[in-house]
Amino acid sequence: MTSSPPGAQVRPHLPLPSTWPAWMVPALLAFVQVVGSLGAQSGERRGGHGGSGPPWGETHGPWQSDPGYTSTPLDPLGFALLAGGPALLLLRRRHPVFTLAAVGAVTLVYLLRAYTYGPGLLAVAVALVGAVVAGHRPAAWVGAGTALVGYFALTTAIGVPFEERGRAGTPFPVEEPSVGGAAFALAWVLIALISGELIRMRTMRAAAAARTRAEEERRQASEERLLMARELHDVLAHNISMINVQAGVALHLIDDDPNQARTALAAIKEASKEALTEMRSVIGVLRSQGESAPRSPTAGLDRLDELLGRARSAGLRVESEIVGERRPLPAGTDLAAFRIVQESLTNITRHAGPGPVTARLRIAYGEREVAVRVEDDGHGVSLLDDHPGGSGINGMRERAAALGGTFEAGPRPGGGFRVSATLPATEGPAGAEPAGEGDTE
Repeated sequence: MTSSPPGAQVRPHLPLPSTWPAWMVPALLAFVQVVGSLGAQSGERRGGHGGSGPPWGETHGPWQSDPGYTSTPLDPLGFALLAGGPALLLLRRRHPVFTLAAVGAVTLVYLLRAYTYGPGLLAVAVALVGAVVAGHRPAAWVGAGTALVGYFALTTAIGVPFEERGRAGTPFPVEEPSVGGAAFALAWVLIALISGELIRMRTMRAAAAARTRAEEERRQASEERLLMARELHDVLAHNISMINVQAGVALHLIDDDPNQARTALAAIKEASKEALTEMRSVIGVLRSQGESAPRSPTAGLDRLDELLGRARSAGLRVESEIVGERRPLPAGTDLAAFRIVQESLTNITRHAGPGPVTARLRIAYGEREVAVRVEDDGHGVSLLDDHPGGSGINGMRERAAALGGTFEAGPRPGGGFRVSATLPATEGPAGAEPAGEGDTE
């Protein structure tokens, strides 16, 4: 979604003709054709025979100006033809081919009647453009070519000498075709067809760009949803598992050892508080404009001690080792390393089997990468046998792969399970925040 800067001036622009009401273009064309044709006819009368010439300015011989151009005076039929062509354009959006044929027939009768030359050809040009833009290109091109050939063949057969145009005692006192007239008609049709092609190409590009933008917006929205689902799942899976374990301990010891039960309840309170805090941080991306940003920090290795403390309070013995100089990592790597450790400890708590179980964590900071290894000496079920309800190993593998790192998980020799991941410790194209979802068993 884009937004304009505050106070930015928006340029006013006219809406595209395709967005106008269907009646607007026909009404405008009817007005222009009728008024323009009356003006052309008046010009002929004021100028006599030498007043107004045909559009191509040619009569007796090729490229000679006309000293005696005449037209059939506009009568009710002429006005009906001038208004009928635009009226038929009301159907151009639903029936473009029929509209083109009907407007072409009306224009043909107008020309055969030898009415004044003027804007009477605008309706057929709009019909041609509309047919091409609507995707009926063969019908438009073939139909226009056929109409031109048929018109010139007919006027060759029934045409009168140019001096008698509009004055001969025939229903269709049209002049015989000439080189200039043929060139003008062909150019007029080609301009309309090519204009339609250009408009169609521009419309297709605009539609493709709109589809691309919509797909990109859907992709970004999907990635955001997956990211939120993954983070919420990681937070809930870890903390709820800790709460479940501590609740079992408290229930077991509440009568025999109240002090130990009190410790377990305190751990439950701390885990639930942590879960709520992280949930507020994740769901904060959905806050409305103007709300304050989440105040809790993003999960990362700087909160490793808190994570290990909660694991120890759940009865898990945890040994940790940091190798190399501890330093800030890229946000994506920092979060992925923290989540991999968190998911591994959660899985050990739930699946390592009867205790005592020891988890060993090793984080090695290298020059360009950071290596994370979590292993245990338990005897529980293999985490490689993912259940339909979750895919903890796959989730951690996706986190590492999204950053361009590596991931391995499997049983240890002599018992237990090992998870190891190598993640990039420098900013780069692969260091972006992963968008996949990783479930925890």
